[in-house]
Amino acid sequence: MDKTERLFSVMDALRRHRRPVTAAALAEEQGVSVRTLYRDVQTLIGLGAPIDGEAGVGYMLRPGFFLPPLMFTPEELEALVLGGRWVQSQPDAGLAGAAKNALAKIATASPDDLRDRIKDTGLWPVLMRGPQEPTPVLGLVRAAMRNEKALHIGYADESGRQSERDIWPVQLAYYEGKQIVAGWCCMREAFRNFRTDRIVSASETEQRYGRRRLQLAKEWREEWARLHPDWASQPGA
Repeated sequence: MDKTERLFSVMDALRRHRRPVTAAALAEEQGVSVRTLYRDVQTLIGLGAPIDGEAGVGYMLRPGFFLPPLMFTPEELEALVLGGRWVQSQPDAGLAGAAKNALAKIATASPDDLRDRIKDTGLWPVLMRGPQEPTPVLGLVRAAMRNEKALHIGYADESGRQSERDIWPVQLAYYEGKQIVAGWCCMREAFRNFRTDRIVSASETEQRYGRRRLQLAKEWREEWARLHPDWASQPGA
């Protein structure tokens, strides 16, 4: 993590805390030394971040930094919180942390401090299968789609037979209890769906997609609509 990313990470951590947090606690959370944490906080203050600090007490961020004032209706706020909590329940550690940070940013960037309202909207996603183990490949798939670079995967079929191939991930679907990667399979030269629980290994490559992901996504949707006409005719499909 470079310094710029680290500074944003410190800001995100301060947004999550409603009360002063010690330098030692922040340093442990960020995985840096207390000395580095002190320097980062001083850098942020020098850049204009409204951070209050007191020796022996800790640091606290005043609301309203970075994002312009935001206004939400009660239903908009409930939708954001419910969606964010659902994402936090997924086995995608990167997205779960991002959802938590996003809600904290929304709360402190609003004219009214929304942290109390966000804390208790009364809306919670219900998971029928219970908590899931983290699935690191999800982060790799999302990065591949952002960067348009192929993934090299080891994949097991229904019989347990394994094969290796390069794929160009195009879409990632999060179902209750499972996730599906839709992508171009370089070995089959066709679109295929891959269950993440059958991906036994995955690694990034420097191989670029053969076509832009948006074009691939358009082709995938057209093929899906052709093979599943009943689904494709549904509203919002």
